[in-house]
Amino acid sequence: MMRSLLAVFVAVLLLGCLSPQDRRPGLMLPGRVIAAPADWAFTDEHREIAVQVKPPYFIPHSVTVWCGSLDGRLYLAARDPETKNWPGWVDRDPRVRIGIDGSLYDGRLVDVTDAAEVAAISARYQAKYGLAEMSPNIRFWRFEP
Repeated sequence: MMRSLLAVFVAVLLLGCLSPQDRRPGLMLPGRVIAAPADWAFTDEHREIAVQVKPPYFIPHSVTVWCGSLDGRLYLAARDPETKNWPGWVDRDPRVRIGIDGSLYDGRLVDVTDAAEVAAISARYQAKYGLAEMSPNIRFWRFEP
């Protein structure tokens, strides 16, 4: 009996730190929280980063997203955001944790609605990811530490 309880406890612990990968979501991001950099240009070397959001059921939820930097700021995007849960959870509570190479950064996501800013970050995404054109149904957020 004790052995079974220990096995369940270990399994829950392991699942609690399950990182997202590609299209598979995860739970709590592992790593060490550090101060946000002044310039996020280093993220241009990363195809995907992880973002941990706060769903209404109190268990951390994390996903991988494409990112881009513009003028030293970090941007995240979701294609077809109405088909995913996490953008709605960000609307409810914009506080997030970003994971990049084992480093974690706490902050919040700010919805980007300014047309000029959307156009500029769209151009950066197209260049970074080799896209001929951007999806018409994409939503951008700016990460604010």
